[in-house]
Amino acid sequence: MATTQHYVWAAGHFVLLIAAVKCLLSWALFRGASPWWFRTGFLGALVSYGIVCLKSLGPIQPNAAYVRRALLDENVQYLLLGFFWWSSKPLTIALVPYAIFSLFHVLTFTRTTLMPQFLPPGPPTSAGGPPTPHPIAKKLQVWVKANYNKAMVVVAYAELVILLRVVLGAITLQNSLVTPLVYAHFLRQRFYQATFTREAVSVVNGKITEYVHRQGTPPVAGQIWEKVQMVVARWAGTTLAQQPAAGPAPAAAH
Repeated sequence: MATTQHYVWAAGHFVLLIAAVKCLLSWALFRGASPWWFRTGFLGALVSYGIVCLKSLGPIQPNAAYVRRALLDENVQYLLLGFFWWSSKPLTIALVPYAIFSLFHVLTFTRTTLMPQFLPPGPPTSAGGPPTPHPIAKKLQVWVKANYNKAMVVVAYAELVILLRVVLGAITLQNSLVTPLVYAHFLRQRFYQATFTREAVSVVNGKITEYVHRQGTPPVAGQIWEKVQMVVARWAGTTLAQQPAAGPAPAAAH
């Protein structure tokens, strides 16, 4: 049976998803996203990720081992990044990865917790066996399983696009110079811990390398890209502790 904490966790994801849809629709219609909706969305993220972090890590302990374990936890990373976005100038695209995670959490919560309260289960497949899920719940489960990996690929590429956006924003003074540094460190962690991120970086790197060495492209483009690759490789080359395979998605309830 779902606990109050589980409902609060789910409420955070519902709030995040609704706020993200509102902001993204406003952006798509060239109306400008409301800072209130942006911060409300990330407030929902802080609630949900905070609950999961406390459950997975336990009470905060003032020692180096706890801090290191926390910083290597992907939910903590998204929690800290969420706090950074919540306290920063609104950037609508920053909501995209969080909204995708929340979509899957909301759908799963709806199927496992809400639907059984309103939709009667089907008959058991065998005498004395457990009842089968309602057809709608079953279809929802199938859709989630079929589209999860695709969604994680979208998240990985979206996070690379966000990095490009904040770098250009720093150059054009649209966001703080600190923003790309913070976000680049976050992506460095994701590169070492998430297969989807590594694959996205590999594809993007390959496409850019192919382009700068294409016939007709000025040679200076290839030289600049090689220097960029060298700088990034040196900066990101520190070995990080590898984490176990990721669960359903960051901020998953347990």
